[in-house]
Amino acid sequence: MTKTPSPSSKFPFILFLLHVFSLPFSVNSQSINQEQTILLKLKQGLNNPPALSSWNNSPGSNHCNWIGVTCRDNSITELKLNNITIANKIPPFICDLKNLTHVDFSYNNIPGEFPTVFYNCSKLQFLDISQNRFIGPIPADISRLSTTLEYLSLQANNFSGNVPASLGNLPALKQLYLIQNQFNGTFAAREIGNLSNLEELSIGFNNFLPWSIPKEFGQLKKLWYLRMDVTNLMGEIPVELGELVDLEQLDLSTNNLTGKLPDNLFLLKNLRLLYLYDNQLSGEIPRNIETFNLVEIDLSMNELIGIIPEGFGQCQNLNHFDMYANRLSGEVPASIGRLPSLIGTRLFRNNLSGILPPDFGLYSKLKEFQVNDNLFTGNLPENLCAGGVLDGLVAFSNNLTGGLPKSLEKCNSLRWVHIHNNSFTGEVPAGFWSLTNLLTVIIHDNAFYGEFPDRLSWNLSRVEMSNNRFSGRIPSAINESTNLMVFLASNNLFSGEVPVELTALRQLDSLFLDGNRLSGQIPRRIISWRSLTTLNLSRNQLTGEIPPILGSLPDLTVLDLSNNQLSGGIPSEIARLRLNFLNFSSNQLTGRIPTGLENSGHEDSFLNNTGLCGINLRNNCISGPRSLKRLPARLLAMIIVLCGAILLIVLFFAFFAFKDYQRRKHAGDLSSYKLTSFQRLDFTESEILSNLTENNVIGSGGSGKVYRVDINRTRSCVAVKKIWNKGKLDQMQEKEYDAEVQILGTILHLNIVKLLCCISNEKSMFLVYEYMENRSLDRWLHGNKRGSLVTNSVHHSVLDWPRRMHIAVGAAQGLCYMHHSCSPSIIHRDMKTSNILLDSEFNAKIADFGFAKMLGKQGEADTMSVVAGTFGYMAPEYAHTTKVDEKIDVYSFGVVLLELVTGREAKEGDNNTCLAEWAWRQLIQDGNRIDNALDEDVKEPCYLDEMMMVFKLGLMCTGTLPASRPPMKDVLQILLRNGSLQAYKEKIVQTENDVAPLLTATTDYFASKKGSRKKRTSDITDEVHSLASIV
Repeated sequence: MTKTPSPSSKFPFILFLLHVFSLPFSVNSQSINQEQTILLKLKQGLNNPPALSSWNNSPGSNHCNWIGVTCRDNSITELKLNNITIANKIPPFICDLKNLTHVDFSYNNIPGEFPTVFYNCSKLQFLDISQNRFIGPIPADISRLSTTLEYLSLQANNFSGNVPASLGNLPALKQLYLIQNQFNGTFAAREIGNLSNLEELSIGFNNFLPWSIPKEFGQLKKLWYLRMDVTNLMGEIPVELGELVDLEQLDLSTNNLTGKLPDNLFLLKNLRLLYLYDNQLSGEIPRNIETFNLVEIDLSMNELIGIIPEGFGQCQNLNHFDMYANRLSGEVPASIGRLPSLIGTRLFRNNLSGILPPDFGLYSKLKEFQVNDNLFTGNLPENLCAGGVLDGLVAFSNNLTGGLPKSLEKCNSLRWVHIHNNSFTGEVPAGFWSLTNLLTVIIHDNAFYGEFPDRLSWNLSRVEMSNNRFSGRIPSAINESTNLMVFLASNNLFSGEVPVELTALRQLDSLFLDGNRLSGQIPRRIISWRSLTTLNLSRNQLTGEIPPILGSLPDLTVLDLSNNQLSGGIPSEIARLRLNFLNFSSNQLTGRIPTGLENSGHEDSFLNNTGLCGINLRNNCISGPRSLKRLPARLLAMIIVLCGAILLIVLFFAFFAFKDYQRRKHAGDLSSYKLTSFQRLDFTESEILSNLTENNVIGSGGSGKVYRVDINRTRSCVAVKKIWNKGKLDQMQEKEYDAEVQILGTILHLNIVKLLCCISNEKSMFLVYEYMENRSLDRWLHGNKRGSLVTNSVHHSVLDWPRRMHIAVGAAQGLCYMHHSCSPSIIHRDMKTSNILLDSEFNAKIADFGFAKMLGKQGEADTMSVVAGTFGYMAPEYAHTTKVDEKIDVYSFGVVLLELVTGREAKEGDNNTCLAEWAWRQLIQDGNRIDNALDEDVKEPCYLDEMMMVFKLGLMCTGTLPASRPPMKDVLQILLRNGSLQAYKEKIVQTENDVAPLLTATTDYFASKKGSRKKRTSDITDEVHSLASIV
């Protein structure tokens, strides 16, 4: 009989089962508690970032729901702690999270060397520590990272040295990003070529030792993204790259590659982006084109010859087609003009010929069309603006004929037209001149004819139409073009009078109307020519007298009224002008030449005026008026003696009365003031102090007010800075005052504002400077945005690029003098656009030395007790250390360069970033084209290369590590040797004595490097070639 177990005998077994089933849950519960403890410890180790405030052990809190934490099966697998302002090193216990596969610490400020703590994360597949402050070499044992690692991003740090061969021992690696570091050693190319699973490789913008692309790269069969721009590559492009059938993006630009283009490179059917510009590639472009998925191709700035292959016309997705600055010849295939996605075509500086494809713009929304400096003939394509977005038409220096396409008069997107030096004829369509966005029209040296339109675009800033056959009157409505700065209309057939409305153009800088048929008088009333520097009305039929009001134009330096029929005397007011060139010859002028104009510099300025007399002319004005000759000599002598005696008596009494009045009025006030002069002065302290009224205030800041004081005796003016006073001056104000006086009182340079004197007593301090007519660079660049411009002192206009470049050079010369020619060196510590002042000729002068510091020894850092500077301009290290040197000024100057070239303010990036960080991300992280970041108001095709060079120079100067920034003498070398500064050559030469050590060939800092993006190799120096590799 079978025995049935009793209930009591089953009870222990049931308890055992319950225990067994409960075990997994107990283990899981314990693991969760451990992970939560590790996270809280990690938060503390990272100095409790505010973004991790949700990480707490409150009741019911589940760490898998915390910000940046991802779990799988209740265990942490991912930590995404990017962009939360972490500034501490990564704690070593992070890998106590045993199931961690993904870690992202990008966009923080983590310092130190490569974090080897991640060697202990055995399951790690994804590691991103980009955009931090890591330094030093990549460890040689980096292969100790998990063998399952697929993604590794170290980009945008400050790693240096070699890229070790051990990286090739991470077999699972698919994506490797090393772009934008400071690597200056070797790159383990062959070992990297053995990573058979690699899909993306980005190592651009690193100054490796010269190297070549190894054949082993042909083994990377899964590679679709390869970026190696600005890495000091040499040699030929191996044919093995053409065997990477999955390749979609290839960037080898700005290197030293030579030889021919591999034929099989253009057989890659998946290729979308191909950048090979700025190398030394030669030979012809392969004829067999099968890269039909191309979106962008840029082969510019090489030494390519031959024709443009027809096959490019089958690339239906192509939107940017750039082949400029080569030696290509033949015709442009007509099929390229029919590409439906084409946005930009840049073929300038080649030997291309034939007619331009007539369908350009008809099938796509064409925005850029630049074909200048070729041998094209025939007409411009009629439908260039059919898409309604054409930004610029640049076709100068060809053999083009016909008229300006009539369709352009409805092209409201058009901003600049440069078609000079051709053989165009016919009338310019009337509607063209009034296009809303039109900024620049350069059509000189053609055969256009017809009358000038009654209405011009209010936005026009530059019109160059010389050497054509335009006729009729200059319309009075020209005053509606309030932004017009340059009007060149020489050698046409204009007639009638010079309209007085023309003088209402307050921004007008240069006016050339010479070689026309203008008649009548020069306007005797000038409404607002405050900015005019050049006036040329020669070779016309003007009559009447020279208006005296011309002598009141403050900035006029060139005046040519020769070869007219002007009569009467030369107004004495003309002698007040600071003229570099004067020509009144071949007129009918009479009388004496004003004393101020009788010098050797103007000895040829008055020829062929038979009625003029002067020291340097045949008629020397010795004989007196006839009426005086008729008087008896005795009577004449008595009259003279009597008048002289009366005059002496009057002056005697007036002198003593005035002295007594002055003594009584100012004795009490002036007795307490002390004047210390640093220059020869033409004023007294009483003239300064008596004019410090609210009506004369021109600025106010943290340290005090600034006044404009007119010196009546010399018809000049000075700027007076009054340091705030609240009773006695505090210690900080005294330090600022002492720094300014100590520095500006001992240095003299054309690009540093001149301190004339200081006036002080126990309670007040005044600094007297030369007056800067055009105020600060900040007001010119950003004043319109803030709506704060004062109309009578600052112009509502855009600084054109040549002036911006001139300003950049001037400011660089001033900083160079401070850093390299002063002993001890001087650092400014607050370099910014509001501290760069501009005189009447837009010469830059550095000002405000209240925070400046003289260094102890040349090249050594100094300790600062107070952090000075302005947000957006402060170097990163300045916020973390009191040890500073000249490199903080270099950083600030780099920001100024970025402001000049982008038009943005220093604090105006995006997503709460400053301008410098925004610029780095534009180029490096986002991979944007540099020209997309440039200021649209001045981005004309003829300046594009130079602007991109300055953008990259700004990036060089704003490098994170001080050691990576070039010294100011090298910054100046780049600006001087690469800028189009023809208009300012003489001024630069004048400053050579001040900066002579900087302009001599002391050290060829950039001799072996290369870098300026988008610049023809044969046209630039070694310094420009190095630019991007230093970045």
